[in-house]
Amino acid sequence: MRLLVTGGAGYVGSVVAAQLVEAGHEVTVLDDLSTGHENAVPAGARFVRGCITDPGDALDGVEAVLHFAAKSLVGESVEKPGLYWKHNLGGALALLDAMRQQNVGKIVFSSTAAVYGEPERTPIEESDPTRPTNPYGASKLAVDTVLTTYAGLHGLGAVSLRYFNVAGAYGAFRERHAIETHLIPNVLKVATGERESVSVFGTDYPTPDGTCVRDYIHVADLARAHLLALDAITPGEHKIYNLGNGTGFSVHEMIEVCREITGHEIPSVVGPRRPGDPAVLVASSAKIQRELGWKAERGSMAEIVGDAWGALSGK
Repeated sequence: MRLLVTGGAGYVGSVVAAQLVEAGHEVTVLDDLSTGHENAVPAGARFVRGCITDPGDALDGVEAVLHFAAKSLVGESVEKPGLYWKHNLGGALALLDAMRQQNVGKIVFSSTAAVYGEPERTPIEESDPTRPTNPYGASKLAVDTVLTTYAGLHGLGAVSLRYFNVAGAYGAFRERHAIETHLIPNVLKVATGERESVSVFGTDYPTPDGTCVRDYIHVADLARAHLLALDAITPGEHKIYNLGNGTGFSVHEMIEVCREITGHEIPSVVGPRRPGDPAVLVASSAKIQRELGWKAERGSMAEIVGDAWGALSGK
């Protein structure tokens, strides 16, 4: 297929683009490089530097879109909500309108577990209430609403993938965020000497060791789900799937795995809880397992951290 990957110079987008190329698809990456890196665009993919609000000829001849381009920092979204509504919702609307003009009727959307907010239960299922607690999650949920509307009114075929904590690396493709908020890369930066210590926000949660528990998914597993979702698109339907490991790991557990993998002490500094941090966030991926046959194949934290460490350290 001829495919457009928006945000394909970013972390997840680049891995998905790489797997699409490997699968024999003709891939165009559209990215404004505001947070992405041109050298993350996989060999074999065509690169167009541009914005989703004006994709130009990037959509010419395209059969489906995989949409990753978005603002994704929770803290920034609270400080600058207008920026997130403009880029995430406004950008998606512009992209969908451009797709309609070019008769492109299929899209896979990179959504987020942030749409659920404070969950009533875990593991979280797709039917659980969506109550985002920040503009980032709210803007992503709004795009899901638009996709449902466009599917019903215009026959759009869409799949939204709501994922939790993505980690690991796929060969040389790894996390390279200018502002890093994810636990694993920040812990590994202590091992490389870029940071003196890692912060632990709260040790008094109702969990086995008092620290937050999260669901981690290997970026390669995540990317594979996008290829399955692409094949599962049905005109006039908007399907939603959670993606996760199904098992939670605490902050202390993840730091300990990083110590074992890197051989470094990795000092940690305990601080107060961050507002809005739920004690436990774990996904149920039963629906996508049942309907698409997907399951996490790289669920070992040692493998996830080992791949991230190997890509970062060149080992």
